[in-house]
Amino acid sequence: MLKMFSTQLTGLFKRIQEKEEFSFEDGGRLLAQAPAGDGVIYIFGSKEMQAVTYEALEGSEKLEFFQRYRDGILEPEDRVLIFSRFSNDEDAVNLGLDLKEKGISFVAVSTAVSEPDSSDLNETADVHIDLGLKKGLLPDEEGNRFGFPSSMAALFAFYGLKFTIEEILAEYE
Repeated sequence: MLKMFSTQLTGLFKRIQEKEEFSFEDGGRLLAQAPAGDGVIYIFGSKEMQAVTYEALEGSEKLEFFQRYRDGILEPEDRVLIFSRFSNDEDAVNLGLDLKEKGISFVAVSTAVSEPDSSDLNETADVHIDLGLKKGLLPDEEGNRFGFPSSMAALFAFYGLKFTIEEILAEYE
């Protein structure tokens, strides 16, 4: 079972890397504007995506320009990075709409789901990275799917953005 999960997870990471290559570059460039100036990158993780927030702020390779998002402290030079399981997550969408209204640029990472006549991160974010994880990776005997590694996929995307930001900032030094 673990071997199948590992194979499927490797395939997921490869699809994210290939399909979202330009979004990683655009998102990294947008986020790098904050530390290149006098801004901060605020990070918000909805539900299980708080794992990404913890990694960014408490991990062994944390960067000083990442801070936990708190309402009401944003400046125009700040940027926000939002993580949610799906692009229609209510908390993440509400935050995105609030940021858009305030003119704060943000990058969102989630699985894009389209629902007619509804707001979602795929539409409101300046840059959206689609995780493409709509169902579990493994089949069970009844035809259902399980093994839904949303936070693992989000951590992969976070590192892609982090590496891009670091490369961009290294060019400025």
